[in-house]
Amino acid sequence: MAKKTIAPILGLAVVALCLAPAAVSSPSNHRYEERDPVPLYANKVGPFHNPSETYRYFDLPYCTPDQMKDKKEALGEVLNGDRLVSAPFDLNFLTNKEYEVVCKKTLSKAEVARFRSAIIQDYYFQMYYDDLPIWGFIGKVDKEDRDPSEYKYLLYKHIIFEIFYNKNRVIEINVRTDPNSVADLTEDKEVDFQFMYSAKWKETTITFEKRMDKYSHSSSLPHHLEIHWFSIVNSCVTVLLLTGFLATILMRVLKNDFVKYAHDEESAEDEEETGWKYLHGDVFRFPKYKSLFAAAVGSGTQLFTLTVFIFILALVGVFYPYNRGALFTALVVIYALTSGIAGYTATSFYCQLEGTNWVRNLLLTGCLFCGPLFLTFCFLNTVAIAYTATAALPFGTILVIVLIWTLVTSPLLILGGIAGKNSKAEFQAPCRTTKYPREIPPLPWYRGTIPQMAMAGFLPFSAIYIELYYIFASVWGHRIYTIYSILFVVFIILLIVTAFITVALTYFQLAAEDHKWWWRSFLCGGSTGLFIYGYCLYYYYARSDMSGFMQTSFFFGYMACICYGFFLMLGTVGFRAALLFIRHIYRSIKCE
Repeated sequence: MAKKTIAPILGLAVVALCLAPAAVSSPSNHRYEERDPVPLYANKVGPFHNPSETYRYFDLPYCTPDQMKDKKEALGEVLNGDRLVSAPFDLNFLTNKEYEVVCKKTLSKAEVARFRSAIIQDYYFQMYYDDLPIWGFIGKVDKEDRDPSEYKYLLYKHIIFEIFYNKNRVIEINVRTDPNSVADLTEDKEVDFQFMYSAKWKETTITFEKRMDKYSHSSSLPHHLEIHWFSIVNSCVTVLLLTGFLATILMRVLKNDFVKYAHDEESAEDEEETGWKYLHGDVFRFPKYKSLFAAAVGSGTQLFTLTVFIFILALVGVFYPYNRGALFTALVVIYALTSGIAGYTATSFYCQLEGTNWVRNLLLTGCLFCGPLFLTFCFLNTVAIAYTATAALPFGTILVIVLIWTLVTSPLLILGGIAGKNSKAEFQAPCRTTKYPREIPPLPWYRGTIPQMAMAGFLPFSAIYIELYYIFASVWGHRIYTIYSILFVVFIILLIVTAFITVALTYFQLAAEDHKWWWRSFLCGGSTGLFIYGYCLYYYYARSDMSGFMQTSFFFGYMACICYGFFLMLGTVGFRAALLFIRHIYRSIKCE
């Protein structure tokens, strides 16, 4: 038992070490002397409203430096779409510059059209200077008192860097463009273009340790915090109402049931049996498609474990703003390390359900989440390659992921499966199952699976929907989300509400003498994932300005995978809660 507990902790420690912020400046400790070169990398450009549609900086016809060097990137950075390359600006430490010319060139008609198209789509650029992020727009559309046919498309020629330092360290960098130094690209003709930059150094009292604070503070401004706290209060009220409802109504009903059934047993009258008590011979009858059910529970358990570990890393400060690719690295590594949990849980549960073909069950477990994710990735990566976007993973990165899956994920899954098969655990059922199933009486339409799923998913979703907007604005926009403690509280509330609503609906299902609760409890628990996907439609059309085939396919494709993961995870939570509840109430009565 101790070994099973130690393994995930060791895995988490390894991940934390892998994700520790690495110094990328030439002196590894970010200290510089006057005139020392400070690393400046151009990362990517792309439409501001389409965060997934990004391209290499030099895909636009800017002046390329004589020696262009690509920065070696970690797995998470590549997955994040970062493609860092040396920028054409020399921003040496404490060296002021005024109107330094990068290059002069004549833009051809095709290059003018390329820049004009980028300006129309609100292209921005992103760079990193001593590991600090910089953004700016490449140009602007002059619409002042003009008809759309008379708009002017202006490209910025002069970039001004304001760099703040404290002793021998870079603390902050801001970039702005000179509105008076622009190239007019409205007409289809060759344009002479001179690209310039200036650097202004200023001293600050902010310490190096606090230089990242300004990025994290943006998500914890008083206005935003009020909304987050309102979200938590809203969620807590939902939980209190639901738990209060269950504690009073459900427990009172159960108490009356126990009294009634005890009285029925004492009186030897031959009355027709009704209610949940009389399902004791069927309630633990194993479900159909038990291999698929066990695989879904195993995958959901793994995803739950993955989420908990991600929260632990977030709460200890690993995912600070612009720790490039840390989250993606953590997801890949932890998912690989926790695959043994999926194998053990699925196979052990499958054997408890008296399944015989445990190898097929193990293969199904390995493919249940990874399969749809892999197919989605193949399609979206093909789209990104067609667009020549940075979201297209290079062959080397795909090979690394395949090796991780082959050498880490699969062996751990198999080892977990073998351990699960050999665990010899038996299904704990308080009542014996009869040979023939009891007939289920006709039920009204609202007791069907789909109406019950709609009821089950609405309450948990209502507890998290306010926080969802900020998560979406961070993942599919340019906002920064750093209030992980509030997110963790919301996640706990989500689990509690999911468990409670599933238990309540399971009780009402049994009270109506419907004993097929296994799949129903899983589907009702996981239905919140479908509500989140419905919120995706609302967010895309009402709260964002995303457009284009690539961005649309990325948004709906990867959100489908995330919502499917939520479905498996919350379905497992709902099923486990329902199973605990059913075991408890059937232990409390005398089963014949």
